[in-house]
Amino acid sequence: MNRIFPALLFALCSLLIFSGCSLPRLIILKDPLTPEEHVNLGVAYEKQGDFDNAIKEYRLAAKKSPQAYLYLGNAYFQKKDGKEAEEYYQKGIQKEPGNADLYNNLAWLYYTRKENLDRAEKLAQKAIELNPAKEEIYRDTLYKIRELKEKVMK
Repeated sequence: MNRIFPALLFALCSLLIFSGCSLPRLIILKDPLTPEEHVNLGVAYEKQGDFDNAIKEYRLAAKKSPQAYLYLGNAYFQKKDGKEAEEYYQKGIQKEPGNADLYNNLAWLYYTRKENLDRAEKLAQKAIELNPAKEEIYRDTLYKIRELKEKVMK
């Protein structure tokens, strides 16, 4: 045992000297974080206003969890990138058609952009239908869309 340690130490020092004094690179083949952990990390980045790193984490989560598309859409919405937000909300609806928040948030996006108001109204109604427990939130979106539609028609 006493003879092996100096040999290993010599080998390690030689490796460091001949490789430019840097340690060998480690390659991780499997993501050590769960999708939920990536989402949590993304939320932490988002709270700090670091939307780019949040988006990276949400994309990693989206590989295994369709729920992450909601977070991706929200992050792009906060970055004021409506096109990307719309794309991720729509992808989320395709992958998780029972997620009422996706419908509501896409409706809200259209409301803020003052476009596709008929579709926005249907999306908000669908959100209410899918999750009556959040009806008050979704109905607020629906009312605002209807108010805007009335203003536009005048």
